Amino acid sequence: MNTKAEKQPIGVMDSGLGGLSVLKETIKLMPNEDYVYFGDSANAPYGTRTPKEVYQLTKNIIEMFIHQYNVKAIVIACNTATSAAAARLREEYDLPIIGLEPAIKPAAIDYPHGKIIAMATELTLAGTKFENRVRELGSNAEIIKVPAPDIVEYVEHGELDSANVKGYLHQILDDKLPVNAVVLGCTHFPFVQATIQEVVGQDVAIYDGSNGAARQLKHQLEIIHKLSTTSDKGTVSLNNSDPSQIKLMEKLLVK
Repeated sequence: MNTKAEKQPIGVMDSGLGGLSVLKETIKLMPNEDYVYFGDSANAPYGTRTPKEVYQLTKNIIEMFIHQYNVKAIVIACNTATSAAAARLREEYDLPIIGLEPAIKPAAIDYPHGKIIAMATELTLAGTKFENRVRELGSNAEIIKVPAPDIVEYVEHGELDSANVKGYLHQILDDKLPVNAVVLGCTHFPFVQATIQEVVGQDVAIYDGSNGAARQLKHQLEIIHKLSTTSDKGTVSLNNSDPSQIKLMEKLLVK
């Protein structure tokens, strides 16, 4: 029997469209859940804002999820917002709040003495959370930080494999190559993964944290006994602070 609590939707938020890569993974893992997605494209990118601004923008969306949609859990499908706001928000709200972290750990485990590029926004790479994660690994791998804020803008405009995207990737990556692995530390980046692979080489491993976030969400729902038990396919509601982005969101969700 599916209880009322189980039928509550899951809120998934991002600074814009990138979190759709995480939403796709959660739908794949839990297709019977209902989802409400909110992209804050009107205020994107978050990566160039102050931590205080990112915290407030994220909090505003969480408030909306809780009071307007009565969600049972929230995924902050944005590495920048996770870094700047997740820990504080977990103390303020009594429901599971799942964040995104760059998948440095699996990359370092696979390549303990290798060269690993960590691509993310400036705010994520500059955060203490990222530094602590790298330090905790105790790995001999060389972690090369590569800020890539323009990719967010390209994805927000639907440019995934254009000459501009390729040119930008060559500009920020060529002098770092060759490497063993690339970690995609922003949820926008998986949408240009094929182009990144083309630039760094087909033999370079690419990691992102979307699947890990989806599995953590499922685990947290099981703990609070709110995992849906229905056999019916769930629904997805797409929303954006810039309504003109909805059509592109629909396209990216099925890409």
